[in-house]
Amino acid sequence: MDLSFNTNYPSIEDLRERARRRIPRFAFEYLDGGCNEDVNLYKNTAELREVELLPYYLKQYSGADLKTELFGQVYDAPFGVAPVGLQGLMWPNASEILAKAALRHNIPFVLSTVSTASIERIGELTEGKFWFQLYHPADNALRDDMIDRAEAAGCQVLVLLCDVPTFGYRPREIRNGLAMPPKMTLSNILQIMGKPEWAINTLIHGQPEFATLKKYMPKDLNMKQLGLFMNQFFSKRMPEAKIAPIRDRWKGKIVLKGVATEHDTELAIKLGLDGIIVSNHGGRQLDAGQSSIKPLTTIAQKYAGQIKIMMDSGIRSGPDVARALASGAEFAFLGRSFMYGVAALGNAGGQHTISILKTQLQQVMDQWSCERVGDLPKHLVGAE
Repeated sequence: MDLSFNTNYPSIEDLRERARRRIPRFAFEYLDGGCNEDVNLYKNTAELREVELLPYYLKQYSGADLKTELFGQVYDAPFGVAPVGLQGLMWPNASEILAKAALRHNIPFVLSTVSTASIERIGELTEGKFWFQLYHPADNALRDDMIDRAEAAGCQVLVLLCDVPTFGYRPREIRNGLAMPPKMTLSNILQIMGKPEWAINTLIHGQPEFATLKKYMPKDLNMKQLGLFMNQFFSKRMPEAKIAPIRDRWKGKIVLKGVATEHDTELAIKLGLDGIIVSNHGGRQLDAGQSSIKPLTTIAQKYAGQIKIMMDSGIRSGPDVARALASGAEFAFLGRSFMYGVAALGNAGGQHTISILKTQLQQVMDQWSCERVGDLPKHLVGAE
């Protein structure tokens, strides 16, 4: 695989800065922001980067292999593309760009229910090699229909989202008119006029819409009606009573995303789920909680081997992926990093970002004399 990338933007932070300059402020702030005072947004990365690894320079070393087995599939790297809502708002066709890049690099792509590409479109682009994150509908018949659509599209893993019992309080989105119901302000219009490349591409590809949900939405909704529809469509809490019938219906692998406690981990095991993603929704739901790396460490120590344990939130680089894996995650997912890449570089952004992450992770493992991804925990300070 060609790991070449645009050397003008060799880091995720470079991509973030170019994305900030290239897209309207309301779109960038939707992507970049957290909730309330952004406490957990910053803690996620800062506390993850307190994790330190040890090198073993004098050991016999034959090279690092990034390949990782997960749910019977061997991926070329131990990270994937996390689900992100409204991807097409940040850059037109973003979902499709990332899905194709993930297929090319043989890493998982996770489609969100509220993204801007349909289940069927992503299934076609990935040859069925994708995951689908389900926001639970209030109507069980609609839930079953979406699950059946995912199965028909070849979806490999169903991801149940449990950490959005309420929509997070996000001041930027309220100010920018992206709360529910959304509204277009004069400020937003002026921002669009100042980003002609984004505006032209949006015009070419069409206004972003909730493509998977389009089937269930009445036609010609105004902004207020759209807000009411979204609030009424979803049943946001995910108690045991909602998970059990999904487990009975879906015959493939199921992952619970948003786990932050031992209690919920034990329940996931009890319900026969196949994996969990330890996550705080990228710091977008709750400030008065832990960063994702903190519960990951305790959950991995107690439940490793009983269920697949993965992590997202705050991971921004190859070294961050290594830190998460060394701390007990068996796989990592990144959301903002990939969106920065696409917003910065358009069609080349997915390939570019994956290449950066692979190259960085390879360097870390070579530096530490770590031959296998599964050996990273042996390099954790305190594990020796």
